Amino acid sequence: MKGYEVLGHTAGMENDAASGRTKVVARAPGRVNLIGEHTDYNDGFVLPMALPFATTISFERRNDDRVELDSIGFDSTAFHLADDPTTVKSWARYIAGVARFLAVDGLPVAGFSAQIQTDIPVGASLSSSAALEVATGFGLCALAGVEPDPVYIAKIGQRVENEIIGIQSGIMDQLISATGVDGSVVQIDCRSLDTSPVQLPSSARVLILDTMTRRELADSEYDLRRQACERAAAAIGVAKLRDATLDDVAALPETTDLDKVDKCRAHHVVTENARVHDTVAAIKAGNLELVGQRMNESHESLSVDYEVSSPALDEMSGMARAAEGCFGARMTGGGFAGSAVALVDADRADAIAASVASQWEELHGVTPDIWTVAPSAGASVLPS
Repeated sequence: MKGYEVLGHTAGMENDAASGRTKVVARAPGRVNLIGEHTDYNDGFVLPMALPFATTISFERRNDDRVELDSIGFDSTAFHLADDPTTVKSWARYIAGVARFLAVDGLPVAGFSAQIQTDIPVGASLSSSAALEVATGFGLCALAGVEPDPVYIAKIGQRVENEIIGIQSGIMDQLISATGVDGSVVQIDCRSLDTSPVQLPSSARVLILDTMTRRELADSEYDLRRQACERAAAAIGVAKLRDATLDDVAALPETTDLDKVDKCRAHHVVTENARVHDTVAAIKAGNLELVGQRMNESHESLSVDYEVSSPALDEMSGMARAAEGCFGARMTGGGFAGSAVALVDADRADAIAASVASQWEELHGVTPDIWTVAPSAGASVLPS
């Protein structure tokens, strides 16, 4: 495989007689995005971080083409590598898709048994599916004796989302899961796929605030927004909205092919890319107040221009913003449900979490999950 280095047999590893290993454990984290939402599929800029929550998969090579999966806390299923990935059980499609695309690219993928564990909250907009894809990619490469290439594995995961799952998502989730850096958020250029770690000041903490609502949105809503962006880019005459300016958006005519909604979608993307750059500069300068301001602006844009927020996300973000010591808060992820993210003063993090949880429970009768998290390392193959 182009770009790969075959692993040598290392003492202490359980090796297949031909190549690779017979047993492998791979881990890939979830993510939260500080700012830069719905910009990745517009070739734009994002600023996510990998989470301490992760999916861990223990693989054992089989002598046939059968794949047996045991997901702790969920259920078990099986399929054959020759099966169409779109026909296997829903959550197993992510694994089947990764295996299929790796094999098509020339990786010697054999049958395997796998035990899957995760502590990534499902449905909280923290990218549990991307972690499953990336952990599978890392594990299958290691089983075959090939050093996993993080960017390549991220691309494979995106292909699974686009071609197997049928959601035309960008590459942010998979790329941060594969390339996260301990202690740093990571600026990603979603065109070049260059990554630039940005260390968070020790005086700040990141809170994830789960509204406990779950998306019941049809996947078509996501694709409708991508289509609107593509129409706007075509009308401006650029490949992607990453290349557009606010003047370009303002000059867009409103026709039967390009309506006011499309202009609003484009306005969000162009301003959101600028907010990512501003946020990176502000973090480096230690100006956390400006970081918070840009996060608040991002939420407003996602709510008004992109229309992917929800009453629960608006309320949760507002509660966090109102707390003393919160720099800013916004919805995170694809939207419509799930979690908000807040940047807060480290000394006030626990108090803010307790205050928001108490208010939410009083108003809604549900105790929200709230986590104080630090940026964590990306995916890896664990030592044998």
